[in-house]
Amino acid sequence: MGSPDFAVPALRAVAERHQLLAVVTQPDRPKGRGRALTAPPVKVAAADLGVPVLQPERLRGRRLRLELMAFDPDAIIVVAYGQILSPRLIAGPRLGCINVHASLLPKYRGAAPIQWALLNGDAQSGVSIMRIERGLDAGAVLLQRTVDCAPDETSATLHDRLAELGAAALLDGLERISAGSAVWQAQDDEAATYARPLQKSDGAVDFRWSAKRVDSWIRGMDPWPGAFCRYRDQPLKLFASREQADVADEPGRVVAIDQRGLLVACQRGGVWIAALQSPGKRRMVVSDWLAGKGLAVGETLASVENPA
Repeated sequence: MGSPDFAVPALRAVAERHQLLAVVTQPDRPKGRGRALTAPPVKVAAADLGVPVLQPERLRGRRLRLELMAFDPDAIIVVAYGQILSPRLIAGPRLGCINVHASLLPKYRGAAPIQWALLNGDAQSGVSIMRIERGLDAGAVLLQRTVDCAPDETSATLHDRLAELGAAALLDGLERISAGSAVWQAQDDEAATYARPLQKSDGAVDFRWSAKRVDSWIRGMDPWPGAFCRYRDQPLKLFASREQADVADEPGRVVAIDQRGLLVACQRGGVWIAALQSPGKRRMVVSDWLAGKGLAVGETLASVENPA
């Protein structure tokens, strides 16, 4: 069970090593400016594998549960599916329901663990292979794999790395489960944190924050919803940032422009911003974006207050 790109490496890994009986994914949804119905990436990958695909609007009801159990699965693998499994469905497979979660549980339970790891400036992230039980991402953990977050890490790059890491960890976990050597560790609920879903407004950048936090915010919001400030009363999205500590000026002021981009002062330190995006336009490197804009050193990019 899975839907977005993050689940595709795990799907392919299971198909290579095990007998994949069926795939359950979200229904096709309108997408893009033309609002054309678009299949989830997992459906596309399953079609390539020749595996039956089910797309229920809701994962509820006795009829659907019996349809799924008719496949007689040893286990159900869940990777970013987007719906909650009922207790009866969880209890159905002989070896249980196994989830690939993109955090080091119990940290960052919830919908946006990859983004919040970067937004909070974490030095490490990782994946957890866990058993689905009642409660949001609260089940016992079988194993975890850890990665260091690079200085230029974005949610997009971390997403791709964790998707591959999760697929490899899943195969390791399934081998332990099938061999009867799995050791499950209960989570410490007292240590749990919640990675709430992001909204467009969360991208607001306040240059009165420290440079470290502004840098983390820009990278964590890339690609969606995109960190933004305001320039000449218009929103301006900010990408490809890098912290520079030795900057002291009014927060939001552009203190340098060169081949590295714009250097913008923060409350403590500054950030280089290498790519920008104006409303209705594509993302551009700063040198291309500046053509015809007239932005000069000494101008100010306006903060947008963010209570986060």
